[in-house]
Amino acid sequence: MPDVAFTWLGHGSYRIDSPGGKRIYFDPWLENPKCPESEREPERIDVMVLSHGHGDHIGSAVELGQRHSPAVVAIFELANWLEAQGVENASALGMNKGGTVEVDGTKFHMTHALHSGGLIEDGGRITYLGGPAGFVLEFENGTKVYAAGDTALFGDMELIGRYLEPEVAILPIGDHFTMGPRQAAAALELLGCKRCVPVHWGTFPLLTGTPDQLREHAPGVDVISLEPGETVTL
Repeated sequence: MPDVAFTWLGHGSYRIDSPGGKRIYFDPWLENPKCPESEREPERIDVMVLSHGHGDHIGSAVELGQRHSPAVVAIFELANWLEAQGVENASALGMNKGGTVEVDGTKFHMTHALHSGGLIEDGGRITYLGGPAGFVLEFENGTKVYAAGDTALFGDMELIGRYLEPEVAILPIGDHFTMGPRQAAAALELLGCKRCVPVHWGTFPLLTGTPDQLREHAPGVDVISLEPGETVTL
């Protein structure tokens, strides 16, 4: 059976191609300044996963959802909001933390994340779109990947590692809005993961964390550092 392929699209956005050939887009903000031009118009989206309601994570979700009609994996409030914006059947799988849904052979276990989740709209009005979440993706070939979303370090990552047993962690490392490299290293220790793909770094000057800093704080971990548009097998 084929492996799981991960392609970073800049910032907190990425694409995962499942062993069964399904294209899973995570937090698709494809207008982000690091997203390669060649990746801004997906040919298809089978599943769209959204971690929380900030604009830099749902930036392209409405447009892409309307165009491609993917299955949507998101917390209940955010899924319902997407449907209200015209994304057909977006609420069908609306879920919450602790729950699991299966789509096209991949299981999505929703976990906690320590962040915020409102959308700031015109005039400064904030729309509540549910709490932030992470996911452990369990693929049909047995590979388990922890997609943390935007989060700070929290102690229950040890429980995520214990009961969901991810082998690879996709962690934010930019600092300021999320964990920095030192917290991410502690997260890897709690999770028990020896492979990590760092994301949510380098987009803006505020995001000062780097993969090299993570390597310094997490000796023995395979830190898989990509440029936007690059693909790696997980």
